[in-house]
Amino acid sequence: MSQECCKPSSKTAVSQNAIDTHNQGLKSCFKVKGMDCSDEVSAIQRAFNFDGIFGVEANIMTETVTITHQSTVTQDRLRQAIEKAGVKVVKSDEVSFYEINLARIILVSASGLILGIGLILDWFNLTSSNVPNILYLVSIVLAGIIIFPKAWRALLKKSLDMNVLMTVAVAGAIIIKEFSEAASVVFLFALAELLEAMSVARARRAIKDILSVSSKEATIVEGTKLRDVPIESLKLGDIVLVRPGENIPIDGTVLEGRSNVNQASLTGESKPVSKDIGESVWAGTLNESGVLKIKTEKEYKDSKIAKVISLVEEAQNEKAPSQRFVDKFASIYTPSILILAFLVAIVPPLLFQANWEDWFYKALVFLVIGCPCALVISTPVSVVSGLTSLARRGVLVKGGVHLESLGKLQAIALDKTGTVTEGTPRVSEVKSFSKLSEEEILRITASLESMSTHPLAKAVLHYTSSKKIEYPHPSDYQIVPGKGAEGLIDGHWYFVGNHVMAHEFGICTPEIEAYLDTVESKAMSVIVLGHRPHEGCAGEILAVFAVGDKIRENIHLSIDRFHKAGIKLVAMLSGDNQKTVTAVATQVGIDYAKGALLPDQKVEEIKGLVEKYHFVGMVGDGVNDAPALAHASVGIAMGVAGSDTAIETADVALMKDDILELPKAILHGKKVLNVIRFNIAFAIAIKIVFFILAILGLTSLWLAVASDMGASLLVTFNALRLLKIDDSKLI
Repeated sequence: MSQECCKPSSKTAVSQNAIDTHNQGLKSCFKVKGMDCSDEVSAIQRAFNFDGIFGVEANIMTETVTITHQSTVTQDRLRQAIEKAGVKVVKSDEVSFYEINLARIILVSASGLILGIGLILDWFNLTSSNVPNILYLVSIVLAGIIIFPKAWRALLKKSLDMNVLMTVAVAGAIIIKEFSEAASVVFLFALAELLEAMSVARARRAIKDILSVSSKEATIVEGTKLRDVPIESLKLGDIVLVRPGENIPIDGTVLEGRSNVNQASLTGESKPVSKDIGESVWAGTLNESGVLKIKTEKEYKDSKIAKVISLVEEAQNEKAPSQRFVDKFASIYTPSILILAFLVAIVPPLLFQANWEDWFYKALVFLVIGCPCALVISTPVSVVSGLTSLARRGVLVKGGVHLESLGKLQAIALDKTGTVTEGTPRVSEVKSFSKLSEEEILRITASLESMSTHPLAKAVLHYTSSKKIEYPHPSDYQIVPGKGAEGLIDGHWYFVGNHVMAHEFGICTPEIEAYLDTVESKAMSVIVLGHRPHEGCAGEILAVFAVGDKIRENIHLSIDRFHKAGIKLVAMLSGDNQKTVTAVATQVGIDYAKGALLPDQKVEEIKGLVEKYHFVGMVGDGVNDAPALAHASVGIAMGVAGSDTAIETADVALMKDDILELPKAILHGKKVLNVIRFNIAFAIAIKIVFFILAILGLTSLWLAVASDMGASLLVTFNALRLLKIDDSKLI
C-alpha cells in the first residue's frame, strides 16, 4: 500500500520518501492524468519491467502512481516510463478534466461528426460510394489516434488488452470492406472510453470533496499582531485565530471565545456543536458563529482530519475480494476471447464448408463483444463510491475487503461500556466495610485508580476530585488484566478490582456477597477496595463502590435495526460481572450476554461466533478490545473523533458517538455488495446474450460496440448511485 509520500503539495508532481532502513527502496509518487481504465494501469505496470524497480501501484481514483525503487533510478527515468504508457504526469491537482482531455474530446467529436456525414450520404445515396468510404476512413483515423497507439504499446509488451481487441476488429472490418462498421466500432469505443473517464472523474470529485476540507493556511496570534502561515508550519502551543465561516486548521483547545462548530467532515453530523473555553476542536471542522482563539495541541500531520484523509486514500488501494476476482478473471478472459474469435473464424469454414466471409465477420463481432470493460470497471467504482459515501457520514472503512465483510455480517458483538452504555460511569454509592474514614478510603482508592485509564477508574477519580481528596502515587503498581490493579501505599499492599479479584483473594464474607449481589442485580458495576493478603496479614475488604453507567437512549432501537439489517445474533461481551451484564442485556433486548471475560476469553468468544456465523463484527473502544477486534471479521470502533488509537486499530471507525450509525453502515455495505453483484452479473449476461446473437448472425459490429458501451455506462452510473444513498430509505 502506498505511503504518505502520495500527498504532495498541489504544485508538486512528485514526492519522495528517501528513508528506508530495511533496503526495501525509496517511494516516489506521481500525479497523473489520463489513467481512467484498467488498461492504463496494466500499461503503467508493464512500463516498469527494468532493473531497480521493486513495486508499482497505480490508483485510478486518486490518479497517483507510486513506485518503490532503488536510489539509482532517477525521477526523470520514472516519469518517462509512466508517460510511455500513454498517460501524462502533471504538476497540479487543479488541472480540470476538460483541460487535460481537450484533444481527446475534439478527436472523438470530429470522428463522430464525420461518421455521421458519411452515414447520411451513404443512406440517401447522395454521392458516389467512394466519398462515404473516404469519410469513414477519416473517422477511423481520428478516433483511432486514441486507441491504436495503446494497442501498439500493449503488443510491444506482449500483452493483449481491450485496445488490441478493438484494433483487430477494426482492421478485420476494413479488410472485408465494411468501412461504415469499422468507423462505427472505433468511434463508439472511443466515445465509450471518454464517457467512462467522465464517470470516473465524477467519483474522483466526490472523493476530493472529502480530502479538501482542511485549510491551507492558519492565522497565528503573535502578541498584538496576526500572521498567516501554512498549516504544516504550526507548532505545538501556537495560538491560532479562527474567524466565523473559516475552517478550523488544527486540533487544539479553545482559549478564548465561544462558537458553534460544524463537525460534519469528521462525524457526518451536520448539526453544529457548541464550543466554549477549554473544549477540544478539530482540524477540518467549520467555525460557524464566533471568533475563536485556539491553542495548538497537535501538528497537522497528527491531526484527526489528516488521519481521516490518509485512511480514505489508503482504503482505495486495498482491493475487495470481488475486485481481485474480476481482475484475475479479466487477465484470462481477454486472451481467451482472441483465441475463441480465431476458432470462430476458421473452424466452421474448414470443417463444415461454411462461408469464410460470414464467419470472419462473426469472429470480429466476437472480438468486440469480448471487450471486458464493463466487467473490469464495475467493481472499483462501486467500492470507491461506497467508501466515499460512508466517509461523508462519518463512517471510515479501511478498504473494499472490509466494506464487503460489513455487508456480509451475520452476528455482531458489542462491548458494554461506551457502546451499550454511554461510557461515562458515575459513582452512586460508597459502602464501607472497615473502620477507616471515608476520606482515607477515597485516598487509597484514588491512589490506585490514578494510574489506570479504565472508564470505571475515571469514575472514581471524578468522584474523589469532587471531594477534593489528595492522594499519593503508589509504588510497585501492577495491572491485573481483566480484574483490577494492586500497589504499595504507605507500606501496605492494597488492591482495587472487580468481584472476581476479591474472590480470588478469599476475603469475601456473606455480608459483602449479599451487598455485591444487590448492586449487580441493579445493572451496576462494583469496584472493590481491599487490603491484599500478604505475609502476616489475612487481608480484608475495606469498601465497595457502586458505579452506574447510563444505558444509551437509542440502544433499544439500535438492537431492533440490527435485526432488520439481517443480523441474526446481537451479543454483548464484557469484562464486567455476569449479573450486571445479564441485567443490562435483559433491559435492552440483547440476544446473548457474557460477562467476567478477560481479553483472551473475549477472543475465544469471538472465535466461537465466527465458527458459527462466519461473518462477525466486534464493536469496542479500539484499545482494550484490540485482540477481539483483530479476530472478528470486522473490528469496529465507535465514537472515535476524540481517539487516535481507535482509528488505527479498527477496520471500521464510527466517528460519531452513535450506535445507530452501525446498522446503517451494515445496510450500506449490503447495498454495495448488491450493486457489485448486479454489475458483474449484468456485464457477463450482456456478453452471453450477444455471443449467442453473434453465432446466430443476428447482431453487427456497431451494435456489439453500442451494447458494450451501454453496459459500461450502466454499471458505472449504477455504482455512482451509491454516492447518494438516502439514509432514511436504508431502514
